[in-house]
Amino acid sequence: MNFLRNMLVFLYVYVLLLLSLSVSAKPATFQQDFKVTWADTHIRPVEGGRAIQLKLDQSSGCGFASKYKYLYGRVSMKIKLVPGDSAGTVTAFYMNSDTDTIRDELDFEFLGNRTGQPYTVQTNVFAHGKGDREQRVNLWFDPSADYHTYTILWNHKHTVFYVDEVPIRVYKNNEAKGIPYPKSQPMGVFSTLWEADDWATRGGLEKIDWSKAPFYAYYRDFEIDGCPVPGPMTCASNLRNWWEGAAYQELTPMQARLYRWVRQNHMVYDYCNDKSRFPVPPPECSAGIY
Repeated sequence: MNFLRNMLVFLYVYVLLLLSLSVSAKPATFQQDFKVTWADTHIRPVEGGRAIQLKLDQSSGCGFASKYKYLYGRVSMKIKLVPGDSAGTVTAFYMNSDTDTIRDELDFEFLGNRTGQPYTVQTNVFAHGKGDREQRVNLWFDPSADYHTYTILWNHKHTVFYVDEVPIRVYKNNEAKGIPYPKSQPMGVFSTLWEADDWATRGGLEKIDWSKAPFYAYYRDFEIDGCPVPGPMTCASNLRNWWEGAAYQELTPMQARLYRWVRQNHMVYDYCNDKSRFPVPPPECSAGIY
């Protein structure tokens, strides 16, 4: 009964949120804005060229990346994840500075599952080379049945990870408190499908079943709106960019309500609460979730 009530509240607030949204983003195309970075034999256009199929088999996974890097902005894409028994697979969508030593990175990693178990999305934030900020959320729908939209909003105030416009994670800029925040290194947009059965599903207890291979994930409706690098030098510092506007400086009341709903009902791991790894919680954990 409580579950049904929570879902009805979620749907009501979610519909109100969608009606209130007004986001300006620039459509991107795979051919013009991305390039294959790994195993071009495992990536091909489908659906009349409207989508891209990624394949994982015993010979290889695959990946692609944007042709440009960006410094602040908004990136989104629709993804249909590996169906069925996908344990041991990882489908990733992330931004990365692609620097060897002091790396910045914003991660969505979709961790495969045994048939019938919920799909888990892991987010992580690397700032100035420091990561280990994993959070995990069980998705409240089957992400392999249809396409869903996954978005990263990155501005001077905070970084927000969205699933179908529902915020599932907020990482605030707390540099004033000595907490690193990715702010100066442009990042490319990357996606990969790969095998990680040493950790991906139940901490590596569930291994990939190669008899179910090949595994497929699908991407479409790419959108990138940010400051390209190379590009105008003043773009990233321009607080008139729409993603720096007042509407994107903090969650709206409806977004905050959905964010609390996700954390209370679907979060299954938060590094801030992992005392075995962090006997003293990292400083950003006491800075508040908004």
